[in-house]
Amino acid sequence: MKGKEKEIWIKADDSVGTWDEKKARITASLESGIDGVLVEETDIAKTKELGRIKIAAFVTTESPAKTRKEADIIVYGKNSEGDGTKPVPSDINESIVLESLKKAAGAKAAYIEIRAKASEQFAVNIADYCDYVVVIGTDWKIIPLENIIAELQHKETKVIAGVHTAEEVRTAFETLEHGADGVLLDTDDISEIKRAVEIRDESQMGKVSLSTARVTHVEELEMGDRVCVDTCSLMSFGEGMLVGSQSFALFMVHSESEESPYVAARPFRVNAGAVYAYVLVGEKTRYLSELTSGDGVLVVNSKGNLRKAVVGRVKIEKRPLMLVEAEVEMSGGEKRPCSIILQNAETIKLMGKTKPISVVELKEGDEVLVHVTKEARHFGIAVEEMVIEK
Repeated sequence: MKGKEKEIWIKADDSVGTWDEKKARITASLESGIDGVLVEETDIAKTKELGRIKIAAFVTTESPAKTRKEADIIVYGKNSEGDGTKPVPSDINESIVLESLKKAAGAKAAYIEIRAKASEQFAVNIADYCDYVVVIGTDWKIIPLENIIAELQHKETKVIAGVHTAEEVRTAFETLEHGADGVLLDTDDISEIKRAVEIRDESQMGKVSLSTARVTHVEELEMGDRVCVDTCSLMSFGEGMLVGSQSFALFMVHSESEESPYVAARPFRVNAGAVYAYVLVGEKTRYLSELTSGDGVLVVNSKGNLRKAVVGRVKIEKRPLMLVEAEVEMSGGEKRPCSIILQNAETIKLMGKTKPISVVELKEGDEVLVHVTKEARHFGIAVEEMVIEK
């Protein structure tokens, strides 16, 4: 259902220039949502002062133990034990890097420039001793990266590919379908940084299958507690959340992104349903009443594409309710009843096949979008067992 999570690091070592030039990159990265930054060990403290971000730092065997603990990830391989003006011979460098990684504790990475087939093979061999392999191409584009990804796809080690543009980010993430686990972006262009983040977010969007349920009954109910989920993201037409009374069939409840004569649009909000209902938040469901500020939820569009959102606020208030019952066809052809209870108001809508339908206009025979699963759920986690939900 969900896409594989990818990382973007920004390169902010001495090759970038002065501290002010490095600082500009790091600041732009913090504002854009970059995951990490690669810096010199002497810049760790200054980087931490700029904001909270994952810090990978170049170290050597002479680096103080305190310095290694200050970084989230220690990185061996840049000029290794050379004087910093030129790399040491590759065979000596590889030996130093390997021995350093074997002895190091905590999260660690190898930084390897791919200059020939031998260095490509070294990147594969050293993966058993580190958490990340950062591979930097010199005169190559795709083939060595494909080879490294293919060799390491069943290992825990993450492959971080060196890139310079947002389009190279896309290529790295899509190589061999599996793609690199992350990229090390080397650019001062803020627009490229922001576009790279957009590409990362797109790559992590999962997808769910949506089918139609035929409405069989609509009934006004008495007052009850309903939940508005206000997110830290703006939703557009055709987006909402997956909510339902039964875990096997979750209705697409549309966001309040449309203007109406009754109330201004609130595109950050889904008036999601009664407190007991399930809402899809990832690989599992939560009860609407459990959600709180800072929690993660999933936003879905009418094509089934998913994206993550953060809950900013949850409003539980007493409102008149509406019962919507429907019938869905399961994978084996069996038809099963399902339902959802929503607030009885014109602005509350379920997503139809082509447009949102207000609950006050719903009638028998209307078709609405649902996500149907075959698994029951235990504490929100899908399990293959029989559970009867009415």
